[in-house]
Amino acid sequence: MTFVPVMWSVWIVLVVILAALYVYRSSLTKDEEDQIFLDDSFDHEKNAQAAIVAKVNKIQPYVRVFLWLVGISTIFVIGYYLMDFARQFK
Repeated sequence: MTFVPVMWSVWIVLVVILAALYVYRSSLTKDEEDQIFLDDSFDHEKNAQAAIVAKVNKIQPYVRVFLWLVGISTIFVIGYYLMDFARQFK
């Protein structure tokens, strides 16, 4: 197998994983509310919101890692094609 299909396959896998993480995070935050609970009678709401925030904070490091990996692999792909373009004119 040549290098180019492997390079594109790795890039596609990283992008798909990042997209899946974004979709999962957005599905978690769709029920999140921006309000302050001042009364003790809303403890169940407060606990539900805290659980959502905890889940989002749990996957946030993975989102950052895959965002960096996709960025680095994108730069690698662009660099590969720039070097290939430069080699063609030598």
